[in-house]
Amino acid sequence: MIRSKLKTLMGKATAALAALAVATAIWLPSLHLFYRKPLSNFYQEKGISPKANELAARHLRLWTEPALRQAELKKMRSSNAEWDFMGRSFLVWSLVNMGLREPQMKEQYLPVIDQIIQETVRIENQDGIYAFLMPYAKARSYVVKPARSLFLDGEIALMMGARRMLQEEPAYKQPMTERLKFIEKGLRANRVMALESYPDECWTFDHAVAMVAFKIADRLDGTDHAELCKQWIVLAKIHLVHQETGLLVSSYQTDGTQLDGPEGSTIWMVVHCLQVVDEAFARDQYERARKELGRITLGFGYGVEWPSSWQGPRDIDSGVVIPGLEVSAGSSGMAFIAASSFKDGDFLRSLATTLDMAAFPSRKSGQLKYCASNQVGDAAILYASVLGPLWERTRKP
Repeated sequence: MIRSKLKTLMGKATAALAALAVATAIWLPSLHLFYRKPLSNFYQEKGISPKANELAARHLRLWTEPALRQAELKKMRSSNAEWDFMGRSFLVWSLVNMGLREPQMKEQYLPVIDQIIQETVRIENQDGIYAFLMPYAKARSYVVKPARSLFLDGEIALMMGARRMLQEEPAYKQPMTERLKFIEKGLRANRVMALESYPDECWTFDHAVAMVAFKIADRLDGTDHAELCKQWIVLAKIHLVHQETGLLVSSYQTDGTQLDGPEGSTIWMVVHCLQVVDEAFARDQYERARKELGRITLGFGYGVEWPSSWQGPRDIDSGVVIPGLEVSAGSSGMAFIAASSFKDGDFLRSLATTLDMAAFPSRKSGQLKYCASNQVGDAAILYASVLGPLWERTRKP
């Protein structure tokens, strides 16, 4: 009798497990359908998508309510002062693109853009370059004296240039020009055209941003940095390409010695910027990055931080990396920007599906934030949802 009961129980357990396996096989491939929305909900060629409007509303509130903004910035700066700075940059670039998309709204955006730029420059002047850098910047001396960070110079110049592209503001012309002169002088003084962001640490991300700033200056002021940008591309292909993947590495020393190999948190933004400098090279790099670092699994898109041929240390840029699938928060966030830039609709839609499933969206009074993200992450997502017009205007003959 005991054997009979045990056999019956085992039969029922086996049947239950089989049913669970069948249900899982049906359910898992369909899970993404609960979160999948039309791509137009995230990005539109003309106008502004619903999600972009909701994200922007949240950011505009942060900059019009000081107490709310200070609480958000305090939370971010406790982890990484860079996030405070980059959140400012991505928001300025986003609002410029939004103003170009809907010119009737630019009067609402311009005061916030100016507030961000002016406060950022004030903090830098008051507290020095280390105000927006991680603590290890003070661990050693910069190779080039006096110390400057391309991370700051490039993004501030691009913020000023982007603002001027939306509506000219003479007060930004001279400081923008001065920063670009420092960058140009430093690039020309180095045999591999490498400038430090941290002591003897150069980032491809920051150089790509600086190249766009040069292009915008040429468009605005009639200067000509075409040869300078072309020369940087030539040297990058010689010194900064990872042999196994053909991707640009993320960081290197002032003599061109590679430090970190290709990283998703860097290369996705690099390819976006290089669209303005060398479209063919940017496209090649995007396709390589898409192959090496972009993933779609069961309808959910994400980015991994490193290609299989190179594994780097986990750091603040890569963010949380989920073992097994190797999903990287940093790479996934930046992948939105690249996929949007190159009109990769399938990848972009799958990324948006993952965002709505895993990032815990919170909506209140027409405002959207992602509880699993922070201000800089949300600002980067906003940028991906509105980018396009600024680059198009920059490339116009």
